[in-house]
Amino acid sequence: MIVASKLLKGAIPKRLIVAIMIFIACLTSFMLRVNMSINILAMVHPTTATARQATNLSDSTLVSQSATLPTSSAASATLTLPGWNDTIESANETTFTSESTEVDKDPDLQNFGPRYRWDQKTQGNILGAYFYGYLLTSLPAGLLAERFGPKLLITVSFVACALTTAVTPLLAELGAWTVIGSRAVIGLLAGFVYPCLHNLISRWIPPNERGKVIACISGGSTFGTVITWPIAGIITEQLGWPASFYISALFVLLIAVLWVCLIEDSPAQHRTITAEEKKFIDDTFGGTVSKSKSWPPLGKVFTSLPYLSLLLLHYGNFWGMNFFITQAPKFMNEVLGFNLSNAGFLSSLPYLARMFSGFFFGYIGDLIRQKDLMSTTAVRKSFCLFSHLIPGAFLIALPYIGQDPLVCVSLIVACLGVNGASTITNLVNAQDLAPNFVATLYGVMNFLGTTAGFIAPMLVAHFTSESNTMEQWKSVFLISAAMYVVSGAIFIVFGSGKVQSWNEAKKKAESTESTGTADISATYNGECTIGKKE
Repeated sequence: MIVASKLLKGAIPKRLIVAIMIFIACLTSFMLRVNMSINILAMVHPTTATARQATNLSDSTLVSQSATLPTSSAASATLTLPGWNDTIESANETTFTSESTEVDKDPDLQNFGPRYRWDQKTQGNILGAYFYGYLLTSLPAGLLAERFGPKLLITVSFVACALTTAVTPLLAELGAWTVIGSRAVIGLLAGFVYPCLHNLISRWIPPNERGKVIACISGGSTFGTVITWPIAGIITEQLGWPASFYISALFVLLIAVLWVCLIEDSPAQHRTITAEEKKFIDDTFGGTVSKSKSWPPLGKVFTSLPYLSLLLLHYGNFWGMNFFITQAPKFMNEVLGFNLSNAGFLSSLPYLARMFSGFFFGYIGDLIRQKDLMSTTAVRKSFCLFSHLIPGAFLIALPYIGQDPLVCVSLIVACLGVNGASTITNLVNAQDLAPNFVATLYGVMNFLGTTAGFIAPMLVAHFTSESNTMEQWKSVFLISAAMYVVSGAIFIVFGSGKVQSWNEAKKKAESTESTGTADISATYNGECTIGKKE
């Protein structure tokens, strides 16, 4: 009662509650994004001996087999599994099995629930379908958030996602296409979340506090990945994979209820905010927030080399992130031979490393700028060494020195660990180039980056359609390494930390005095310093 009374009286700032709910919303959104990566391992029949044995293990023992298995040389081979009455085609078929009949009971397999005859290509499409839907709403979501408000859109999104998640076990009985459709719907709904959260930040969080709240977005997303995989693995092993969907759905509904109770679109609409806090927020927005909305000069934007190089840099980062989000559990279970709970836990370690290193690199980058040791451009380019070039080097080395499962996991952890430096490269550079149009710039970046979410599973399915071993995955890792290295190198040559001339399209008189030589340093405390030359 005392805590509730203090909340009502404003003892806890409402913007702090908003920040906490933003963290939880990001956690929830990523839980919906990545839970299928673990669940699908128990929904299908294992296609390799290592994966088959790993699926049966309920303890923490690593399968005592080599990570490299014999490969099939047949172009259109058939794979006969013990205990099956049927033979599965493991070739280059692009069509989905029209029937999703439960596989005959196999005494050698632990019963996690029904298992389906979905080949590698079908599994890849199920994992990638989320991103097809997500792609469609990435661009218009910001405009809709301005029109209808973030509270309504996120509430509807979470409730609809929960219902869709809850019926997934039933849809699986109908066939692979229905599961693909449900994942696309969840992605479509989830596409509203991040633009809405940025809109909420713009209305609630003062400029000198925004950096911390934006860190909540990154941290919540990473933490959602970190906890979802091991928890989903444990639930699946203990209660079966259908329970993993049901429990996830209940959790999302709970968050939707909290969102409705605690969040309003703006301080002016909040019923229990104190007059002091409301005035404080309004005063900080004062002359810094433009009341008029204007379209960015798209012609100049898409002919700007600094922005085009940023698009590539962001895509390289998104490729690595989405590749590991969708494929890490599959790789660790089916190739390295870890059981489901271990695959989920070990797959989450790289993101835990990335979360902490992101805060570390952000602190270092801010410290360098505060002491004026390097220009903004120099900071952005030099830290690409950590966010892109070194991760690429780790991925090149992985298939050659990662034959031992623990060494392989360590390399993946190191890869995404140093990639945490992206918090001061591609994730913030749009603020440098055009702070007035940062939402539009990031929307385009997010739209293009999302395509990696469904291209990566398709790439894995292409290389592993005949055999699922380290030899096939080598090509996948090398392509991902190229994404990191090439995008990083291009940005180092053409990227910039300067505010661009097209940032102030409607204020030519002011822009001619400041643009071209101005640096904008967007630090995590939300303050900007303009006018420092390199």
